[in-house]
Amino acid sequence: MNIRKRLTLLFTLLVASILLLFTITIYYFYNQFREQEFYQRLAEKALTTARLRQDVGEVPNDDLPVLSDEQVTIYDERNRVVFQETKDSPTFGVSPGFLRAVREKKQIRMRRGDTEAIGLIFTGKNKQRLVIIVSANDRYGFSKLQRLRDILFFGWVFSLFVVAVAGWFFASDAIRPVSEIIAQVNAISATNIHQRLRVGRQRDELADLARTFNAMLRRLEDAFINQKTFVSYASHELRTPLAVMLGQTNVALMQPRSTADYVTALETVEDEVRRLIDLSNGLLDLARANADVATIHYRPLRTDELLWQARANLIQKHPDYTIDIDFDTLPDQEDDLILPAEEPLLRTAFQNLMENGCKYSADHRVRVMLGVNTDHLQLTFTDQGVGISADDLAHIFEPFYRAERTKELQGHGIGLALTQRIIGLHNGQIQIESEPGRGTSVTVRFPMRQSVPGALSAVITEKLVHS
Repeated sequence: MNIRKRLTLLFTLLVASILLLFTITIYYFYNQFREQEFYQRLAEKALTTARLRQDVGEVPNDDLPVLSDEQVTIYDERNRVVFQETKDSPTFGVSPGFLRAVREKKQIRMRRGDTEAIGLIFTGKNKQRLVIIVSANDRYGFSKLQRLRDILFFGWVFSLFVVAVAGWFFASDAIRPVSEIIAQVNAISATNIHQRLRVGRQRDELADLARTFNAMLRRLEDAFINQKTFVSYASHELRTPLAVMLGQTNVALMQPRSTADYVTALETVEDEVRRLIDLSNGLLDLARANADVATIHYRPLRTDELLWQARANLIQKHPDYTIDIDFDTLPDQEDDLILPAEEPLLRTAFQNLMENGCKYSADHRVRVMLGVNTDHLQLTFTDQGVGISADDLAHIFEPFYRAERTKELQGHGIGLALTQRIIGLHNGQIQIESEPGRGTSVTVRFPMRQSVPGALSAVITEKLVHS
């Protein structure tokens, strides 16, 4: 059952229940009013008959209004009938117990089928307490009650039809924006992912849904563009060393050459293979950093140890690099240096920042400062290199993007994009400040362990207890 039918059904049932309760209430109170009014007429009939009999000695039939199937019976104190008046109807008999109850309660009402009766006490001139029983059939009242019942029933049925039709149009109007959203969503594909949803009503929940969906489309569009750019740049970066390798191989095989020529060709191929390996490793690390966070295994690690490991790996590859790690601002408690981290990823991020600082500096030197503030752990990587312009800073974290001043140096433009993603996976923030010709300063901040999720906090606490 679709939403339109469900809303129509629920709306109809709700209104039908309210109308049914309303009609039942009207019928009930009108029946109570009819009954009260008829018993009052019976009581007036009883008292009028008793007074006429007492004053006149007889009850003239033409002076009193006659009720349908009317019977009037008067009993003395010994339960003997002293007066009885019937109108061609069976005698409405009562038991001695009923008469006794009337004398005790002074007035009792009674009903047998459609015949209603009332018994009450009347005190005569000689102080004799008489019991008067008057019974009759309220045919006129029951007729009006039946007519009211028919009107209410058919009115309720007709109202159901009207409510169902109105509910259908009401549901259609309520669902129309949803249908419009569905049609617009179905029209969006990879070729027109830039399109956005339009909603006429701007202040209801469906408008919020459309805005949320538009925000998701913007994220998908950015991801789609980044993916296309990533594939394009990756293909270009892969094609260049492969073309060089193929060219060198073809040249070497065109004719016999000397051993020195073959060695030169193989060294060129070796350099390009190393470039391919570095590029492949960077792409694999970037893919891993962009994978599901649930697949990453965090464990408590000391930040200073990761810095030393990254420094050792980088110096092993580039012995001419100089990396100074400043621990002058270390905290008094070494536990403040512990972070929940994925060791290979975070070490790669630190190594990338160190390598960038050394690569783009004339002295191949970078300084790393480690410190702890009240609420976060901070690392600062500072170099005196070529610097980055303001225009390049806006795109510095895009994969394969390289600044104009650094394109002559070897690289692929993956390092900073990978580093930013890794820092984000560890709930950190990265900020770059740079001026052309005056060097670059990269600041990385991680929240202290108080802000780490509960599960990771438990792991850290456990390690601290056992250390």
